[in-house]
Amino acid sequence: MRSALAALLGNEPDFEVTDVGWHQMGEPGRCPGSQVCVVDADCPGWRRHADRYAGAGAGAGVRRRADGADGGDGVCSAVIVLTSSGKPGSLRRAYAADALGFVNKDRSADRLPAAIRRVAEGKRFVDESLAVEFLQAADMPLTPRELSVLSLSAEGASVTEIARSLHLCNGTVRNYLAAITRKTGARNRVDAIRISRFAGWV
Repeated sequence: MRSALAALLGNEPDFEVTDVGWHQMGEPGRCPGSQVCVVDADCPGWRRHADRYAGAGAGAGVRRRADGADGGDGVCSAVIVLTSSGKPGSLRRAYAADALGFVNKDRSADRLPAAIRRVAEGKRFVDESLAVEFLQAADMPLTPRELSVLSLSAEGASVTEIARSLHLCNGTVRNYLAAITRKTGARNRVDAIRISRFAGWV
């Protein structure tokens, strides 16, 4: 995915492009030399670390050449998130991480260069096909703590393991899981995970 994005964007005469994986990232908040970082909302690294990487990401890093910008000290100034329609949870997570661009990756890729140029100017870009879902993203019913519990549960962690990881007691974790099941309208924990994955919340 990163290589394909880099190849696509590399054809733009005013872009300098590099691709960086999450395991190659240095300090949180850095995408070396880039004004804009393009990330895939379905990438496990983004889902796990969006809160830590507000204002940065891993994917295709782009620096504008035409205006002579040099990318400053390496801090990525803006993020564009690629997401599929039908996943308001992904949009909410990206918005909470201060992303400026939201592009539907199921549509024509020719939207992406325009989004990058707009975001590089500090302006927001929302793909019109995501506009309604962007507004619906605020309806996500789970709190950040509940999302943390649910994400660990979705990875197969037991109640005890979740409690240890989040420094909670087992009873508190069970209360969170019960609240998650109720808020998502699920039948049980497995169903809550299914519903939340479909919506892009975890």
